Amino acid sequence: MADKKKFYLTTAIAYTSGKPHIGNTYEVVLADSIVRFKRQQGYDVRFQTGTDEHGQKIELKAQEAGVTPKQFVDDVSGQIKTIWDLMNTSYDKFIRTTDPDHEKQVQKIFKKLYDQGDIYKGYYEGMYCTPCESFFTESQLVDGKCPDCGRECQPAKEEAYFLRLSKYADRLIEHINTHPEFIQPESRKKEMMNNFILPGLQDLCVSRTSFKWGIPVDFDPDHVVYVWIDALSNYITGLGFDLDGNHTTDENGRNLYEEYWPADLHLIGKDILRFHTIYWPIMLMALDLPLPKQVFGHPWLLQSDGKMSKSKGNVIYADDLVNVFGVDAVRYFMLHEMPFESDGVVGWELMVERMNSDLANVLGNLVNRTISMTNKYLDGVVEDKDVVEDVDASLKEKVLSTSKAVEDKMDHLRVADAITEIFTLFKRCNKYIDETEPWVLGKDESKKDRLSTVLYNLVESITIGASLLEAFMPETTEKILAQLNTTKRPLDEMDTFGKYISGTKVTDKPEILFMRLDPKEVLAQAEEIKKKQMAEAKAESGVNTDEQDEESIDIEAKPEIEFDDFMKMQFQVGEIIACEEVKKSKKLLCSQVKIGSEVKQIVSGIKKYYSAEEMVGKKVMVLVNLKPAKLAGVLSEGMLLCAEDAEGNLALMTPEKAMPAGAEIC
Repeated sequence: MADKKKFYLTTAIAYTSGKPHIGNTYEVVLADSIVRFKRQQGYDVRFQTGTDEHGQKIELKAQEAGVTPKQFVDDVSGQIKTIWDLMNTSYDKFIRTTDPDHEKQVQKIFKKLYDQGDIYKGYYEGMYCTPCESFFTESQLVDGKCPDCGRECQPAKEEAYFLRLSKYADRLIEHINTHPEFIQPESRKKEMMNNFILPGLQDLCVSRTSFKWGIPVDFDPDHVVYVWIDALSNYITGLGFDLDGNHTTDENGRNLYEEYWPADLHLIGKDILRFHTIYWPIMLMALDLPLPKQVFGHPWLLQSDGKMSKSKGNVIYADDLVNVFGVDAVRYFMLHEMPFESDGVVGWELMVERMNSDLANVLGNLVNRTISMTNKYLDGVVEDKDVVEDVDASLKEKVLSTSKAVEDKMDHLRVADAITEIFTLFKRCNKYIDETEPWVLGKDESKKDRLSTVLYNLVESITIGASLLEAFMPETTEKILAQLNTTKRPLDEMDTFGKYISGTKVTDKPEILFMRLDPKEVLAQAEEIKKKQMAEAKAESGVNTDEQDEESIDIEAKPEIEFDDFMKMQFQVGEIIACEEVKKSKKLLCSQVKIGSEVKQIVSGIKKYYSAEEMVGKKVMVLVNLKPAKLAGVLSEGMLLCAEDAEGNLALMTPEKAMPAGAEIC
């Protein structure tokens, strides 16, 4: 293995506040597809994931559950690991931030940064949001509330240690400018530079005294190390890193830190990009350690019928999906439906559609009828009789070009596009069947050699396609190759057509890879899951399910108004033609809204629920004659109408039917 190129990939470590939903699970499956393909390319791969287990939220949740914080995180971390294993992810290390060796190194890192003056003690004073565990200045609040979650904040003052981010700002800027691959995609790099780094970095709070569930600062035990120094350090502590240079070795005597650091790829959600491209690099600079080669902020996998909430019963969990569709089908949905930069959408109806079309029809039917025809006409024996016709050339050209196309897509982390290339190959195989009509050839004894060649070409093509599919759907690859009685084709042997051993006998009992599903039955199962979630949510909140309907929300009545007062308000349909995040605000989006021939600028506190990208193109309901006002220093000329549920979740009000921008709402 010493002569192989190394590749070290990490995911963000999952927070142990609860069971991970499909969006959380997507990241580890995405990472798994990347590392599996790297192994196919011949890399010596190290794949690390795990759980983030400290913080005030955990302390509070443990109190509510009547258990210790350690008991609470042991349970949730176990749930997370179970789902990662269920999804057949091939990680090498599952780290927990409660691991004793990790905690010891975090304390040593904190002490070193303090000793060299990069961490100093001070006071953090401002408005504090408990759910977000964050301090804010008065100017950062939106309508006096938390800019992230919209909840009430309380005045607080707390002694804390701070990391001197500003000291390393120029060095960080230089690194980003001289390493264009460091932050990807490119749009994320621009966001980090323009919104956070170039305006100026403020020193970062790195300790807390208001709760105890964390790694103690060993030289000042009233403090615990705050989340980011603790959590981010896992990427090196999981390799056995020791600040004194005494790095631990694995069972084979390998010094993993020296072999694999710096990481080739930190794969994270776009919402935590700031922490990985500002705080983490500066920590490493201060420790005089190499920076990771690349940080990729992937988009989100969103629920098709709105923001996920157990009270709505629409949270999608991987294990529920697997019970209906199977592991590889769920892997396919997650990976195929996620664009490179913009958010993807997942929903039960879409999954049934993909199951029946892509998996059952395109792939499953191709394999099944190829094997069935081989058994029916050739006693299951695949032989290349070399009876070639013109139609064969285009099939072979497509098959031989696919591996290079897939490699190119994967080298640029365009995983969904790579899968599309493979399924285009399978579609070409199905077309080849229609072009050659093996069922016709099988009726003519004089054309038996041509039939053998056709079926050999199909089996060879499927072998290559199935081998390429292994990174994304490993169990399916294994099943296909077993039925063809062959082994996985190495990448470097996919540039030659005809390596399937002529004379091989395929299985005489082809297995149905993917069953077509009845959409009504699947949606009925989804409805049962929804009811179960809603009942659990009611039980957790202490609501008697016999007394209150979850969908019914009581709000405080406001004073009655005269009809004339109502008539003063002008409501129209608007179309959002551009949208961007408001700098220095964690809650606000600024939209350019077309209303008839006019464009109004409207600022809304909905960033938690909508990204700027997904706002563009939406038709929305607008209060257009609201007196202009400035929010976070940005002029707003109206109001977008939203609905709010009992949990404070917001949803834009949109027209039920297609309406032109400017249509009056009356």
